[in-house]
Amino acid sequence: MRDVTPNRNGRNERLIQELAADLAPVKRLRRPVWRACLWLGVVVAIAAVLALFSDLSAVTQRLTAAPDMWLAAFGSTLTAVLAAVATFQLSIPDRSPMWGLLPMPAALLWVGASGVGCLRTWIVPEMQDASLTQSEQCLLFILGLSIPLSVLLFTMLRRAYTLRPNLAAAIGGLSVAAASATLLTFFHPYDTTWTDLIVHVIAVAIVVITNWTFAGRLIDDKKARLHA
Repeated sequence: MRDVTPNRNGRNERLIQELAADLAPVKRLRRPVWRACLWLGVVVAIAAVLALFSDLSAVTQRLTAAPDMWLAAFGSTLTAVLAAVATFQLSIPDRSPMWGLLPMPAALLWVGASGVGCLRTWIVPEMQDASLTQSEQCLLFILGLSIPLSVLLFTMLRRAYTLRPNLAAAIGGLSVAAASATLLTFFHPYDTTWTDLIVHVIAVAIVVITNWTFAGRLIDDKKARLHA
């Protein structure tokens, strides 16, 4: 019987060479924590700019006036950090969806401390209550700042390949909303009322749902193109 193995091996090698001829080198992504730090670095830079236009002494006085004030600010900051780390972890195909739970304890602290703040006029009577107009300004601030932060975050995520695009997008939206709420502290000199708290919750929900809907589709579209 004629041995055709050498010819077959030669054809296989030529086929491999032809397929690999047009391949471009793939730049390896940095570790998720490093990419999260890069995004958070932009948030810190924005905070530094906003601090130039803020009355820092008044902010410090307000945060130290009652424990729930600095706890709420700490909770929103920690939520932004942990949600950013979880988002970039979820952008890796082999990561567990349990990463989505990482920012939840911090988010509960944020919401819980903010809820206690609604009773703050009993503890610190001289604090100023937020009016409906001021609460609307909070809504616009969080939504307006969330747009560029979301664009940057999901531009970075599009380089990755997540198997759970909507989950990654939702947790990313939580990070964006929490970061925006933290930055709002520079210009939020009044006490938290139920109206103010509800407006904040609505703003966070809008950011999370929007990112889950649109950013999740963008990431999913990339997967579809890669499989096409």
